[in-house]
Amino acid sequence: MTFGVFKKNRKLNVTIHMKGLIKIASLMIILSVAMPDIIAQNAIDENKLGGQSNIISTAVPFLNITPESRAGGMGDVGVATSPDINSQHWNPAKYAFIDGQMGAAFSFTPWLRKLVNDINMYYLTYYYRIDKLQTVSASLRYFSMGDITFTDESGTVQYTGKPNEFAFDAAYSRLLSDKFSGSVAFRYIRSDLTNGYSGDGSSLQAGNSFAADIAFFYYNKTKINRKKTDISAGINISNIGSKISYDGGNTKEFIPTNLRLGAGIKTEIDRYNEIAFSLDFNKLLVPTPDYNIESQQQYAEEYDKTSVTSAMFQSFNDAPGGFKEELQEIRISAGAEYWYSKQFALRAGYHHEHENKGNRKYMTAGAGLKFNMFTIDASYIIPLVQNNPLANTIRFSLSFDLTEVSGGKRR
Repeated sequence: MTFGVFKKNRKLNVTIHMKGLIKIASLMIILSVAMPDIIAQNAIDENKLGGQSNIISTAVPFLNITPESRAGGMGDVGVATSPDINSQHWNPAKYAFIDGQMGAAFSFTPWLRKLVNDINMYYLTYYYRIDKLQTVSASLRYFSMGDITFTDESGTVQYTGKPNEFAFDAAYSRLLSDKFSGSVAFRYIRSDLTNGYSGDGSSLQAGNSFAADIAFFYYNKTKINRKKTDISAGINISNIGSKISYDGGNTKEFIPTNLRLGAGIKTEIDRYNEIAFSLDFNKLLVPTPDYNIESQQQYAEEYDKTSVTSAMFQSFNDAPGGFKEELQEIRISAGAEYWYSKQFALRAGYHHEHENKGNRKYMTAGAGLKFNMFTIDASYIIPLVQNNPLANTIRFSLSFDLTEVSGGKRR
């Protein structure tokens, strides 16, 4: 079979020929490269958007996959939850309020286990408090797509490759007031989908991009009805960066620039019990495909001319279905977290994406166990749409509080 990387109304110059016996492998790449385009598009209302879905796709969508277990158990919320070691992905500005001096964490996600058994995501993160005002942090995300057998048109095996993508970032966070902090992060992205193989003789190579995040966090420790209560809010504009190309710059694709906005509240029930609720809103700040343009060439030309900055602003009013469709592009996550004696946690959440924008709807559940210096977390996805490839997805995280090892003090 033949696999291509597609944008709406056009096809990029990337073609791979594979044997029918490894269809599952080709599906694996499609899911990894263009996940939002094909996941669980059931129950589409034919009266919406002229009877068609209009899904936004980008390159390197792995950047927006939840990489760790705490948020994964709460419906993928994280921009305004209480600070933890894995704050780098959600909102690095939260590190300015973290209690410890230094910490590190490792997360592992076996991805799309319902379909294949060799797609994995690995996530490493680290933070260090410089002083009462400043914190630095970094993370490494590695997405392995397993083994892929590449063949020519006649079915002759050329070689077996290991497509992979990774991103490394570093952030600086600072308290701006007693209740407000800000952060900037810089990221390098590399995406190697073909390992240099070119089935049709075209010149293919790994794609590279540089990006930045801008984030802010509000954190107010107060009392409501004599109960200790934390009120929080956050915003993070992530992956503001250059387009990525796999063919030497002839064709360039947007990376998933994303706006994440949310709020949360945590309150104690009594001396041993506390509960938190969080709500996140997400929107991709990239062009929406315009199905009203009949000419594929015209669409491709307009797409190529759109700069990253212009796309970010235009993304709020470029949907061909108007304001109604713009609202459909907002993904909603809601989560709850219960802690007993600050040692055992139970989590639950819900993630919603509109039918015309990918239809990823699922519940999540998770648990955590905290010891003196380390915490173990796990989460599980429960799909609400049939034949969802995200079914049976489990995440594992192991976090280490290195404050005592570093000789530092808690904030």
